[in-house]
Amino acid sequence: MAVTLLIPTALRNFTDRKSEVIVEGATVGEAIRNFADAYPDIKQHLYQGTELRSFINVFVGENNIKNLQGLDTKVAGGETLMLVPAIAGGSTV
Repeated sequence: MAVTLLIPTALRNFTDRKSEVIVEGATVGEAIRNFADAYPDIKQHLYQGTELRSFINVFVGENNIKNLQGLDTKVAGGETLMLVPAIAGGSTV
């Protein structure tokens, strides 16, 4: 199944500046793995070993996969996935 993966600005340096890509996958995990295989420089930013890094959130529509079946969450063709890395920082004031 082809799904659209939305890429946040912070990760676009690894996707030839693309804001979205079409990837194949029947589950979120399969889609993310296929995405990382297509853009190998992004793997270290998404994965720690074989696990998705804890600060990387993936949404299917408005639902965080952490509240669904995680990487085993099934996706339908035409669905949109969104990568959302947690961002730390802020003012010291």
